[in-house]
Amino acid sequence: MENQKSSIIFDEERASNYEKRFAKMAPIREALDFLIRMVLSDLPADARILVIGAGTGLELLELARANPGWHFTAVEPAVPMLTICRKRAEELGVASRCTFHEGFLDTLPETEAFDAATCVLVSHFMMDVAERRGLFRQIAARLRPGGRLVNGDLASDKADPTYQSLWASWARALKHCEMNEEEVETYRVNLDRAVAVLPPEEVAAIIASAGFDAPVRFYQAGLIYAWFANLA
Repeated sequence: MENQKSSIIFDEERASNYEKRFAKMAPIREALDFLIRMVLSDLPADARILVIGAGTGLELLELARANPGWHFTAVEPAVPMLTICRKRAEELGVASRCTFHEGFLDTLPETEAFDAATCVLVSHFMMDVAERRGLFRQIAARLRPGGRLVNGDLASDKADPTYQSLWASWARALKHCEMNEEEVETYRVNLDRAVAVLPPEEVAAIIASAGFDAPVRFYQAGLIYAWFANLA
């Protein structure tokens, strides 16, 4: 998992500024978190949720607020991010329902199977398709039969004639977040060098190949797509 490990680590400064940098894009994330809550709303009252790449706790806290009987395992390799997640959970009064694991999914001790897992803006950092499929297989191995995966990634078909128009719109959104021209260009270059931005159909196929039913795409905002799929 070297690509993942070299790509998604946040130092303390980046962790503290991560959400602030994209604060003006918050409506995109808020809509995604709302729909994730709807996608998972039929789970048992005592559901166990695995949160991969928990970051600062965005979807974990949203789900915890809405579901007082759910328990969460937050997996996050970046200590500064996990520290913020834990602190927010404590402030919200839900930390007693959370297990915080510093590391990657393959280092998480064996546990009782989970009812669902979320993996939001994580797998696109894996440039190798086999490695990306391996992550989803690890997730599948942690779920109960019929367990549900929610996955969100940057995705797009760069060969599609409409991609340049979509990118131009996304670039304007980045500038709305007060990125200058140089920063936007750096972001664009990184989409080619450090992020596996694949056509949405290919991402869905990778998920399905890990043992899930055909993924259902339930969200798109600019370059962000999200799917849910049940374990076959």
